[in-house]
Amino acid sequence: MTALSLDDALGDSSAVLLADVTFVVVDLETTGGRTSDSGITEIGAVKVRGGVVIGEFQTFVNPGMPIPAFISVLTGITDHHVAHAPSAGAALVSFLEFAGFAGSSPELPVLVAHNAPFDVGFLKDACTRFNLAWPQPLIVDTVTLARRILRGSEVRNRKLSTLAEYFHSPTSPTHRALDDARATVHVLHGLMERVGNLGVSDLMSLVQFDGQATERRRRKRHLANDVPDAPGVYVFYDHANRPLYVGTSRNMRKRVMSYFTAAETRSRMTSMIEIATRVQPIVCATALEASVRELRMINEYRPRFNHRSRNPERTAWVALTHERFPRLSIVRQSHPAHDERITIGPFRSGDIAQNAIDALHEGLHIRQCKDRITAASRITPCVLFEMKRCIAPCMDGSHTRDYADIVAQAHSTMLSDPSAVIQSLTDRMESLSQDERFEDAAVVRDRAVALKTGVHNAAALRSICVIPELVAACATSDGGWDIHVIRHGALAASAFARPGLSPTPTVESARKMAETFVSDSTLVAETQLIVKWLSQPGIRLVHITDGFGWSMPTNASPTLTMP
Repeated sequence: MTALSLDDALGDSSAVLLADVTFVVVDLETTGGRTSDSGITEIGAVKVRGGVVIGEFQTFVNPGMPIPAFISVLTGITDHHVAHAPSAGAALVSFLEFAGFAGSSPELPVLVAHNAPFDVGFLKDACTRFNLAWPQPLIVDTVTLARRILRGSEVRNRKLSTLAEYFHSPTSPTHRALDDARATVHVLHGLMERVGNLGVSDLMSLVQFDGQATERRRRKRHLANDVPDAPGVYVFYDHANRPLYVGTSRNMRKRVMSYFTAAETRSRMTSMIEIATRVQPIVCATALEASVRELRMINEYRPRFNHRSRNPERTAWVALTHERFPRLSIVRQSHPAHDERITIGPFRSGDIAQNAIDALHEGLHIRQCKDRITAASRITPCVLFEMKRCIAPCMDGSHTRDYADIVAQAHSTMLSDPSAVIQSLTDRMESLSQDERFEDAAVVRDRAVALKTGVHNAAALRSICVIPELVAACATSDGGWDIHVIRHGALAASAFARPGLSPTPTVESARKMAETFVSDSTLVAETQLIVKWLSQPGIRLVHITDGFGWSMPTNASPTLTMP
């Protein structure tokens, strides 16, 4: 961002603590985006040191050209505001004096801007045009810092308005120079606070920070000393023995070691490593066991650095309510439904669940109102009745039997066979496509996909959750067998049968050691993991409780010999 090398730019100030650095945060308003055909209309700046504002600067600037109408709409600055304002040269002299760049002090302030190439480009161009010496300050760009420090899951973009909101700036960006400079101050302080937790306390560390491992983090590599080269789950703990993060890997030692190297660039993990004091490895017999253990531990401990802890096991489902005239509703639950409600799902989000509801509403005339209708209800039929999309059971009791038929269709659709509704949606999608209403057709397609997926997911989960015990095995690359005992959709036991040996003793031992589960205690996400494992090629069914069945893939796979 400057013509000088980093060492030259920092000079003797490289080891200066951030609390002792003077920052001049600047923002410009201009007539356009290019220095070749645009001019400055306003300069705003804030000087801060140690988190305290020590001065502010604002001036309109006569750009020497008319201000385009769309710029005036954006900024509120018109030709009237700048008619008697100083020229860019005079305004720049005043700004350089305010900032402290005009003197001969060896310790120049640090210039800060959001999207610095834009603002600095206009400042340097103005210096050239008015024969002013550019002071060559060190420049810090808060956009660049934000990209290195904040992960994508925290902020949707690195715009000033987004970051100001994220760091709770009391001043909102308004496309006016001083307001935007004030907001940038709060963004700068917020970013410095974040990296301060990572050992960044001086100017050199701030400028060179790139999200990679700090020396303090590398010195914690000893925490991996007792972690074995084996598959399993690992847990990071802090000094108070609180779980910080739960992870899983086929090679725990290799994975844990990576947290202490430059390969780990996530700021969230860097913060976690800074406060971690020990790692507990839990060796697992199989990869599925490791995934299930990880899920259960996150659900139990809610470790602060696991994303899943923020919204653990609250999946979205579509339920048919249990009332006189049932309707569809989105519910959140951790376990598959075991009450009288008919449900489909789970869905990845409430929006996808709503798509499934819209599909059912389009295919069936099930009521869409939110009221609970009783024998004493006095409700006026809505516009859907006039559109013949609802038979209005709210009107009187004459439609009770007809509505029961609609509910029976909904039961059948949601429990097993959505084909009639899917076909209706497909016909409508084709009709819309023929009319070149492609966006509307895409909406109908998304609804059909959501409904079909929800019915399929629910059927798969229900079918496995009702089985008291199922034992399945999968051949490993070395000739052994991964063996799992599954009870009511939960993993009850795991074992590994070594190559060259009969797997029968291992299977029987696993069944004897297996945990006992009831059908309403299984986590949805755990059952999903198990269904995914059972559905992959190469799985062999070893045992299932009498009277139950499970559809297995037809892919060719090795035979499990049970002598």
